[in-house]
Amino acid sequence: MNRVLILIDIQNDFITGTLPVPDGKAIIAPVNRLILQFDHIIATQDWHPENHFSFFTHHKGKKAFESITKDSYEQTLWPPHCVQGSEGANFLPELQMNTIAAIFRKGTNPDIDSYSAFFDNQQLKSTGLDGYLKGLSIEELHFVGLAADYCVYFSMMDALSLGYKVFLHEHCTRAINKESFEQQKRELHTYPNFTLLP
Repeated sequence: MNRVLILIDIQNDFITGTLPVPDGKAIIAPVNRLILQFDHIIATQDWHPENHFSFFTHHKGKKAFESITKDSYEQTLWPPHCVQGSEGANFLPELQMNTIAAIFRKGTNPDIDSYSAFFDNQQLKSTGLDGYLKGLSIEELHFVGLAADYCVYFSMMDALSLGYKVFLHEHCTRAINKESFEQQKRELHTYPNFTLLP
């Protein structure tokens, strides 16, 4: 067992809730089929406190998807989403969860956003995922989930920097901005350890 399937943020708010990814629900059936091909599956879960600074509602005069600068980092402001304990933070009911071995939560610090499955956006804190994978001697990571141009992309970039072989199952992901994702794919193809699967 040297490979794992990683399900990125397949949660209600990203499909039917406050921050829906276009055509996001279309990935559920193919993801469920792909799950059957893997012996080891993990999931990530956005898990924000209600007062998370990335929510536009905490910035007077700002709108969703505008940007601010915080601690010299540019931050996109999002609609409130995946609030801890909320229905929106739950995994989509149709997702086959019975074989998932572990769930890694991210975005729990109210002052730092966290797209990647491995680290927060300022690389100050690890989620523990790298240590978990290394403990199992896993070398090959297969990614699916939402959104392709944010949490999936940044998770893959960190995985590549950590030395893993990275596979993206493109039919099992969707992007918020398709143009951005096309540019990101071109960047990913410059890494010898990255493979794009249709």
